Amino acid sequence: MDGIIPLYKERGMTSHDCVNHVRKIVHMKKVGHSGTLDPNVDGVLPICVGSATKVVDYLMTHQKVYRGSVTLGFATETEDLDGAEVKRVVMSEPVPDEKIDAVMAGMVGELSQVPPMYSAVKVNGRKLYEYARSGQEVERPVRTVTIKSFKRTSDSQFDAAAGTQRFDFEVACTKGTYVRTLAVQIGTDLGLPAVMSSLTRVESGGFTINETVSLDTLREQVANDAVEFLYPIDRVLTQYPTIEISDEIWSVVKNGVWLLPDEVNTDAPVISLKYQGQIKCLYQRVKDRYKPLKMFSTK
Repeated sequence: MDGIIPLYKERGMTSHDCVNHVRKIVHMKKVGHSGTLDPNVDGVLPICVGSATKVVDYLMTHQKVYRGSVTLGFATETEDLDGAEVKRVVMSEPVPDEKIDAVMAGMVGELSQVPPMYSAVKVNGRKLYEYARSGQEVERPVRTVTIKSFKRTSDSQFDAAAGTQRFDFEVACTKGTYVRTLAVQIGTDLGLPAVMSSLTRVESGGFTINETVSLDTLREQVANDAVEFLYPIDRVLTQYPTIEISDEIWSVVKNGVWLLPDEVNTDAPVISLKYQGQIKCLYQRVKDRYKPLKMFSTK
């Protein structure tokens, strides 16, 4: 069994939990995911099985889309609802939606982020959340991410009794973006503490939430010898021109031989080579030759 399973990760599970469940269901050890989701986040988690684990890096180049909510008026140590409250400002009146929209629009484009202390980023060989749990604060690496779009998707709801304001959003971004930190940044720019109060990933690796399959459905389909849940690696490599190759070309490609542009009839910088209906590898142009970039299968 080789391919990609667009899994729906339920809340309360880690991404590693999902991988372990899939391993048991499909009876395979060679299983990996493409992009961690926090336990309190649900949504799309592409799982690669068999030789498809070789395309994990390419899955992660696709944009990610999230839908969630931000609550203004208090902050937590984890930047979501899982952590202890660290600050509260009782709001006497709501922030106008137009002002929120302006702040969100200003965050579109390249953005520098400092990973939250409660995250799996490693510093000096230890995960940040391990430092955080022991009460240590360490210097964290700044990373640059790209926010492709960031929009409010609901009218704000102001809770006068609690002194808080909540609204929904959708964000499209590159890998490595901490959406929790985006929520906190909105608050900072508005002069208020803020928290990410819910989050669902609705797109990842080119798969949407409508294409996902739950663990229960996966168990049922595997028990019935069905494979509707499995997508070929072609799905992830659509950004590269696909070249069908002959038996003669395949006989040298599977041994890593370089090719001439005339042999593949293209001058694209990166191409995927397909043999007998399956993408076998990626080749990259280097000067006047094409050299192997990534081999997925030699069978």
